[in-house]
Amino acid sequence: MKIKEKMRAYHPIVWTLLFGTVFARGASFMALPFLALYLSQTKEVHPILIGLIIGIGPLSGTIGGFIGGHLSDKYGRKIVMITAMFVWGLVYIGFSIASSVAVFFLLNAINGICRSFFEPTSQALMADVTEKERRLRVFSMRYTAINMGAALGPLLGAYVGIMNANWTFMFTGFFYFLYTIVLLVMISKYEVSSNTPSSKKTTMVDAFGIVRKDAALRFFIVGGILVNIGYSQIESTLPQHLSLTLKDGVLLYSVLLSLNAIAVIILQIPLSRFAERFRVMHTMMIGSGFFALGFIGFALSSNWILFIFSMIVLTIGEIFVFPSTSVFIDQIAPEEMRGTYFGAGQFRSAGFFIGPAMGGWIFSEWSGTLLYLLMGMIVLASIYFYKLGDYQRKKVQEVNTEASPQM
Repeated sequence: MKIKEKMRAYHPIVWTLLFGTVFARGASFMALPFLALYLSQTKEVHPILIGLIIGIGPLSGTIGGFIGGHLSDKYGRKIVMITAMFVWGLVYIGFSIASSVAVFFLLNAINGICRSFFEPTSQALMADVTEKERRLRVFSMRYTAINMGAALGPLLGAYVGIMNANWTFMFTGFFYFLYTIVLLVMISKYEVSSNTPSSKKTTMVDAFGIVRKDAALRFFIVGGILVNIGYSQIESTLPQHLSLTLKDGVLLYSVLLSLNAIAVIILQIPLSRFAERFRVMHTMMIGSGFFALGFIGFALSSNWILFIFSMIVLTIGEIFVFPSTSVFIDQIAPEEMRGTYFGAGQFRSAGFFIGPAMGGWIFSEWSGTLLYLLMGMIVLASIYFYKLGDYQRKKVQEVNTEASPQM
């Protein structure tokens, strides 16, 4: 009975997106995290080129997410999400048959655009169909769903093996096609798309203006870019660093990815309750500190135990930072521009482009130790920008409070 009551507490679309996220992310995590190893060991691509290939996806998504979020406000969530998912499936099929660096580069660019269209639109849709007081719980559930998929995917990917990565890419593509059909049926059945287009017609120029006008959002984006520069190393340079540092480094990499996801699932509830004592900005600042300690730990690690401990520390930072970003954006976004604000948050993805390219260069020219020490310092610098964002937010609140009695 309790399960039925909990199911009824949230819109069926929310549950569709949550369950779909578990399986879709599980399929993508079975393949995509091993792209760097696949390119280096099977295709013998240079580390700098690998960094560029990995990084082009987030770079294309930096602008793509903003455009997708705005289009979902203007034309509705349905058409943006369904189109993105279908093309996404084609991209993974393309990964399975690609042979040249240029094709991998193009496919991952499209991969980034599809992700950046789908992610902010799906988050905005979840907020659309959820009462305001329940949105924090929904975003936390979504984050848990992501990590449930991430816990199983890497282990399956390691089992299949790097040499058979083309089969994992193809399987992921076909699953995304299936997910597209399910979403299409559910969104059409509940007709949620009719409520999403904005009644206030905003142009793309108006949408771009929000980043210039909203200082808190602007500093939040800068801080997020710095965090993502560090976090991007997990999928780009970390597998290469482990394969060179330890004999069974590839196996350890699979274990670390799954451990990261499992730790999120186990620790999220107690740490989220602890985080409720602080404002959202302060929570992100605390998380950045743990992130930095985790990367410094990677720099100093030389065996399984130290790498595992460092990943747990980094995971604690992840739990504090990532769910808070959705809550922060939802709090400052006007109802009619929710998709645009979630899309603007995708500007943080610039860090996922800068990070792999920068990391690949430092890793190839110097060492993994220097790389992760530097990443720790970069992530730590995000705290400064989160503090600036918190200050700007308070400033706006004070101005609004002083003006309200005169209205």
